[in-house]
Amino acid sequence: MFDTRDRKYMRAAFALAEKNVGLSSPNPSVGCVVVCNDQIVGRGWHEYGRKDHAEVRALNQASVQSRNATVYVTLEPCSHQGRTPPCAELLIRSGVRRVVVARIDPFPKVSGRGVKRLRSAGIQVDVGLMADRAGEIIESFACFATTGVPLVVSKVGMSLDGKIGSAKREGRWITSPESRAYGQDLRLRMDALLVGIGTILSDDPELTYRGTRPKGRPLLRVILDSRLRTPPNARIFDTVSQNPILIFCKNGAAVSRRRKLEIRGAEIVAVPREKEGLDLNAVLQELAKRNVLGLLVEGGSRVHWAFLNRKMIDRFSFIIAPIILGGENAIPSVGGKGYRATAQAPKFRMRRNFTVGPDIILEAYPSYSRSIISPWRPQ
Repeated sequence: MFDTRDRKYMRAAFALAEKNVGLSSPNPSVGCVVVCNDQIVGRGWHEYGRKDHAEVRALNQASVQSRNATVYVTLEPCSHQGRTPPCAELLIRSGVRRVVVARIDPFPKVSGRGVKRLRSAGIQVDVGLMADRAGEIIESFACFATTGVPLVVSKVGMSLDGKIGSAKREGRWITSPESRAYGQDLRLRMDALLVGIGTILSDDPELTYRGTRPKGRPLLRVILDSRLRTPPNARIFDTVSQNPILIFCKNGAAVSRRRKLEIRGAEIVAVPREKEGLDLNAVLQELAKRNVLGLLVEGGSRVHWAFLNRKMIDRFSFIIAPIILGGENAIPSVGGKGYRATAQAPKFRMRRNFTVGPDIILEAYPSYSRSIISPWRPQ
């Protein structure tokens, strides 16, 4: 169905979609190229602030050369009226001959309908070219569109023996500068970043996005803090005007502490408390109300355990530095009570592993992951 030219032009469309990562949320990142006489005559990608979808921008650039052209798009063209008119209708009016789609849109209002509309108009539509790559780019969007809550990605930098810090906690970094750049890329792709109060008290982090690529939505900093122990003079408040802070506490937390944190610019939301901590389902539901598509959990070890124990992690990114800390009192990457037997432990499959500087990155998916690119899903 697909030849080398199809792959060449779809790669060009993906280059545009990747260029847009961090600028399209809460919409998916999409790239599109229009090809006429074996030449790209139109290019487009979607930025949420500009409204026009990738297909609209590409077709506008191609103008009359769209007639009888082939269009390569990384995600199925929309068929419904949303913030903008349906792209499928524009493709039909433009007189294109063929549309190559990497992946069907998981959004229920679109899923399959865009392709059906194009085919009903006599346009040849071929689906499935580089579908895995498309899934990587829209992973957060797809999870939110199909489940109603954010994709949860846990990230931990650790030693070869699974420790994230020594007993003395001297030095903040275990992994390399290259791996920290990888961490910034994760922050680019996610809408919110979550830590526990332990991380705030021990590390006093800023939790900002410091990458070189532009990010459209401010990174929402989320703190799980049952008793509102976050210090009002913590460094995280230095950037609250650019990056909002959302603190989850238990019902009945001290009003005086709440007022101090609100004066500093934080928003406080009370959620029920369960036996082992705050109700994480309530946390995810609250984030969903704010159109958070992807949540990056950065710790500490008790927080990783809380999400893992509740089967709420969709992907775990382990950044492994080539060192060994050892010691009975060193801090494990995942804390909490742990599982009593290996039979109770969740099973993971690796989707990718690669090196960044001297470190190894493992991207692992639990069997219950909701991700559309989970290696547990039938191929």
